[in-house]
Amino acid sequence: MKMIFAVVNNDDGAVVNAQLIKAGFHVTKLASTGGFLKKGNTTFILGVEDEKVDGAVDIIKRYSKKRTYTTPLDVVSSATLGGAMTPIEVTVGGATIFIMNIEHFESI
Repeated sequence: MKMIFAVVNNDDGAVVNAQLIKAGFHVTKLASTGGFLKKGNTTFILGVEDEKVDGAVDIIKRYSKKRTYTTPLDVVSSATLGGAMTPIEVTVGGATIFIMNIEHFESI
Protein backbone atom coordinates (compact mmCIF):
# COMPACT_ATOMS: atom_id res chain seq x y z
CA MET A 1 0.00 0.00 0.00
CA LYS A 2 1.11 3.56 -0.73
CA MET A 3 0.29 6.97 0.69
CA ILE A 4 -0.01 9.71 -1.92
CA PHE A 5 0.31 13.37 -0.97
CA ALA A 6 -0.52 15.63 -3.92
CA VAL A 7 -0.34 19.42 -3.77
CA VAL A 8 -2.29 21.12 -6.57
CA ASN A 9 -3.34 24.69 -7.34
CA ASN A 10 -6.68 25.70 -5.79
CA ASP A 11 -7.99 26.40 -9.29
CA ASP A 12 -7.69 22.66 -10.04
CA GLY A 13 -8.64 21.31 -6.62
CA ALA A 14 -12.36 20.77 -7.23
CA VAL A 15 -11.95 18.92 -10.53
CA VAL A 16 -9.07 16.76 -9.24
CA ASN A 17 -11.15 15.88 -6.18
CA ALA A 18 -14.22 15.03 -8.27
CA GLN A 19 -12.25 12.88 -10.72
CA LEU A 20 -10.46 10.95 -7.96
CA ILE A 21 -13.77 10.22 -6.23
CA LYS A 22 -15.39 9.28 -9.56
CA ALA A 23 -12.57 6.75 -10.09
CA GLY A 24 -13.27 5.21 -6.67
CA PHE A 25 -10.44 6.68 -4.61
CA HIS A 26 -11.01 7.71 -1.00
CA VAL A 27 -9.61 11.22 -0.69
CA THR A 28 -8.81 13.54 2.20
CA LYS A 29 -8.58 17.16 1.06
CA LEU A 30 -6.72 19.88 2.99
CA ALA A 31 -6.38 23.60 2.33
CA SER A 32 -2.74 24.69 2.17
CA THR A 33 -0.72 27.73 1.14
CA GLY A 34 2.44 27.93 -0.97
CA GLY A 35 5.59 29.73 0.07
CA PHE A 36 6.93 32.41 -2.29
CA LEU A 37 3.66 33.49 -3.89
CA LYS A 38 1.49 32.73 -0.86
CA LYS A 39 -1.11 31.26 -3.21
CA GLY A 40 -3.75 28.80 -2.11
CA ASN A 41 -3.26 25.12 -2.78
CA THR A 42 -5.22 21.97 -2.16
CA THR A 43 -3.36 19.03 -0.65
CA PHE A 44 -4.81 15.57 -1.23
CA ILE A 45 -4.01 12.54 0.90
CA LEU A 46 -4.86 9.11 -0.49
CA GLY A 47 -4.20 5.60 0.78
CA VAL A 48 -3.87 3.52 -2.40
CA GLU A 49 -3.19 -0.12 -3.19
CA ASP A 50 0.09 -0.54 -5.07
CA GLU A 51 -1.58 -1.53 -8.34
CA LYS A 52 -3.81 1.60 -8.31
CA VAL A 53 -1.07 4.20 -7.76
CA ASP A 54 -0.53 4.87 -11.49
CA GLY A 55 -4.26 5.47 -11.98
CA ALA A 56 -4.40 8.03 -9.17
CA VAL A 57 -1.26 9.80 -10.40
CA ASP A 58 -2.62 9.89 -13.97
CA ILE A 59 -5.82 11.62 -12.76
CA ILE A 60 -3.84 14.17 -10.76
CA LYS A 61 -1.57 14.90 -13.74
CA ARG A 62 -4.45 15.12 -16.21
CA TYR A 63 -6.43 17.68 -14.21
CA SER A 64 -3.62 19.81 -12.74
CA LYS A 65 -2.79 22.60 -15.16
CA LYS A 66 0.20 24.95 -15.20
CA ARG A 67 -0.42 28.69 -15.53
CA THR A 68 1.69 31.82 -15.83
CA TYR A 69 1.17 34.24 -12.97
CA THR A 70 2.57 37.75 -12.61
CA THR A 71 3.70 38.42 -9.05
CA PRO A 72 2.27 41.44 -7.24
CA LEU A 73 4.79 44.16 -6.41
CA ASP A 74 4.68 43.57 -2.65
CA VAL A 75 5.66 39.89 -3.03
CA VAL A 76 8.58 40.72 -5.30
CA SER A 77 9.90 43.60 -3.23
CA SER A 78 9.86 41.63 0.03
CA ALA A 79 11.28 38.45 -1.54
CA THR A 80 14.26 39.97 -3.35
CA LEU A 81 17.38 41.32 -1.73
CA GLY A 82 17.33 44.67 -3.49
CA GLY A 83 13.62 45.25 -2.99
CA ALA A 84 13.10 45.57 -6.76
CA MET A 85 9.65 46.85 -7.66
CA THR A 86 9.35 44.96 -10.94
CA PRO A 87 6.75 42.18 -11.18
CA ILE A 88 8.00 38.89 -12.57
CA GLU A 89 6.19 36.06 -14.33
CA VAL A 90 6.19 32.72 -12.57
CA THR A 91 4.76 29.39 -13.72
CA VAL A 92 2.40 27.99 -11.12
CA GLY A 93 0.11 25.01 -10.96
CA GLY A 94 0.66 21.50 -12.03
CA ALA A 95 1.10 19.14 -9.10
CA THR A 96 3.73 18.13 -6.59
CA ILE A 97 3.24 14.47 -5.74
CA PHE A 98 4.84 12.46 -2.93
CA ILE A 99 4.37 8.67 -2.82
CA MET A 100 5.40 6.75 0.29
CA ASN A 101 5.29 3.13 1.34
CA ILE A 102 2.81 2.32 4.10
CA GLU A 103 3.82 -0.38 6.54
CA HIS A 104 0.46 -0.68 8.29
CA PHE A 105 -3.05 0.55 7.55
CA GLU A 106 -6.30 0.30 9.51
CA SER A 107 -9.72 1.71 8.78
CA ILE A 108 -11.68 1.99 12.01
